[in-house]
Amino acid sequence: MNPKVDQYFSKARKWKSELTMLRDIVVETGLTEELKWGAPCYTYEKSNVIILGEFKDCAVLSFFKGALLKDPGKILVKPGENTQSARIVRFTGIREIEKLKPVLKAYIREAIEVEKSGLKVNFKEKTSLAFPAEFKQMLDKNAVLKKAFNALTPGRQRAYNLYFSAPKLSKTRESRIEKCMKQILEGKGLNDR
Repeated sequence: MNPKVDQYFSKARKWKSELTMLRDIVVETGLTEELKWGAPCYTYEKSNVIILGEFKDCAVLSFFKGALLKDPGKILVKPGENTQSARIVRFTGIREIEKLKPVLKAYIREAIEVEKSGLKVNFKEKTSLAFPAEFKQMLDKNAVLKKAFNALTPGRQRAYNLYFSAPKLSKTRESRIEKCMKQILEGKGLNDR
């Protein structure tokens, strides 16, 4: 266990026990524990394999290349509809984790083997983003916002684009854009805290 990561677990809100138990399971597999993106990340020879996370409604164990795992237990889910590689397992209680402990260890061992073998996820061709007119206008009017948005990672840009493009009503799109401006200016993604 990496002492730098201890602080994450001490600050965990609702899912502290679940995250601590998941940590114990992952550490037993021999992966290296690091703190990345403010969360416990587990690597094999400097390649990301697993990351733990806490959401309002659950704790998650996330496999970076989960799409390459066999998933015989059908426990892996996409964290979002546009996710290509990552797969997560959600937990809302200690008993769920205890029940799945042998399965989780098997999945982690498989994820390590995927990393050892050098397998890569075949990503779909990325298409250019088609921003809603309301957002294009906002970027044209506000050079600081445009610069901040362009500085975001491509994934964060796509997340905002999907969020802004989803509503049918222009008024709703405008409202979403207004609410997210501060976050964009701070260099944060849609779901960053």
